[in-house]
Amino acid sequence: MFAVLNAARKALVALLALTALLWLAACQIQMPTARGGGGPRIDTSRPVPVALLVPGGSGQAGDQALALALENAARMAMADLDGVTIDLRVYNTAANRDQAAQMAVKAVQDGAKIILGPVYSHTANAAGLAVAGRGVNVLAFSNNPDIAGGNLFILGNTFRNAADRLVRYANAQGRGNIMIAHGNDAQEVVGRDAIRTAISSNQATLAGVASFDLSQNGIINAIRPMSEQIQESGATSVFFTSHNFDALALLSGLLPENGIDPAQVQFIGLARWDTDPRTKELRGLQNGWFALPDPDLAALFAARYEDRYATPPHPIAGLAYDGIAAIGALVKSGNAEALTAAALTQGSGFVGVNGVFRLLPNGTNERALAVARLENNLVVMIDPAPRSFAGAGF
Repeated sequence: MFAVLNAARKALVALLALTALLWLAACQIQMPTARGGGGPRIDTSRPVPVALLVPGGSGQAGDQALALALENAARMAMADLDGVTIDLRVYNTAANRDQAAQMAVKAVQDGAKIILGPVYSHTANAAGLAVAGRGVNVLAFSNNPDIAGGNLFILGNTFRNAADRLVRYANAQGRGNIMIAHGNDAQEVVGRDAIRTAISSNQATLAGVASFDLSQNGIINAIRPMSEQIQESGATSVFFTSHNFDALALLSGLLPENGIDPAQVQFIGLARWDTDPRTKELRGLQNGWFALPDPDLAALFAARYEDRYATPPHPIAGLAYDGIAAIGALVKSGNAEALTAAALTQGSGFVGVNGVFRLLPNGTNERALAVARLENNLVVMIDPAPRSFAGAGF
C-alpha cells in the first residue's frame, strides 16, 4: 500500500480482498498427500449426506455473512437438482484451522460422503488432512493450488486459469511475446509464476520479467528500467499481476510517458479490472485485456439469488452452488462410486453458475473464462467464454 496516497484509495472491492484471504503462503500449510482414486460408496436411492463447512462462529461479521451466503447458494442449487436429493448438514469452522479439522471429522462421523468447503486455505488444508485417511473427498472454496491434491480439490478460480486463457488469446492475436510486471509480494509472485507456466504451456514467448516494490517510490523507480527492458526485448504485451488500484494507476500512466505505446504493446491484467469502478476509468488501461467468467450467466445467478434472498450474493457464493451442482450431476448417474476422485475428475466437467468447469487430477480446476477489454470506461467482451471443453478457448 502507498502511505503517501489518500487512505480511502487503499480499500479494494470485496472480491479482491477475499482473494487475498483465500490464498496463503505455502509455508503456512502442510503439503497434500499423493492423489489416490478413492472415495466412499453411496446409496443413490437415498438422500446423499453432504457436509458444508462454513466460516461461521469466528466472531467476524464478514465471516458470518459469507457463511450464510454459502449456505443460501448451496440450498438454491439443491432446489434446482432434478431427481437427486441432498441431505445437507452445515458445520461452523470459526475460520479456525483446528476447528475446521474437528468439524470435518465430525461430519464424516455423522455420515457425510463428501465435504463442501471450507473457505480459507489454512482451514481447507486442515479439513482435507483430517479426513484423508477416511476415504472422503473435500471440495474447498479456496483458490490456492498449493493445498490441492490427495483428497482435497479447490473450486476457486486460480491465477493459472486466468493466465492460461489470456496467454492463449494473446498468442492467437500475435501478442505472444510477453513481459511480466509484478510486485514484490507473495501473492503477485504466485501470479508471476502462473503466467510463466502459461507462457510455456501455450507456446508463447517470455520477453522478460520486471519487478517493483509495492510503494509509490518503488514503482516510480522501476518504471524507467522496466520501459527499457520492454523496448529492448521487443515485447508485444505487458502482463500485470497487480490488482491494487494505485499500482495499476501508476504502471498504466507512467509506462506510456516513458515510451511504451499501448497501441503497440498490449496491456493485460491477471486480476479482474471490472470489479473496482476506478480501475475501469484509468486512461492507461483503456483497450487493456483481462479475463472474467461468463457475464450473462453470472448476472443470471445474481438476479435469481437476489430474488430469492432479497440481497445480492457474496462474490464467492456461486462456488457453493457449483459444488452442489457437480455432486448432483454425479449422483444422478446412479453410480455407487459417483463421489470418488475418478468420478469427480471426469473430463466433460460440470455446469456452474459462471459457466463450465472441471476438477483436475492434481486437485486444481479449469474454468471457462471470457476475454474482455476496457473501452471508454466500459467492459466490452472480445472473446466469449466457451460453453464446453471442446470450445476454442480451451
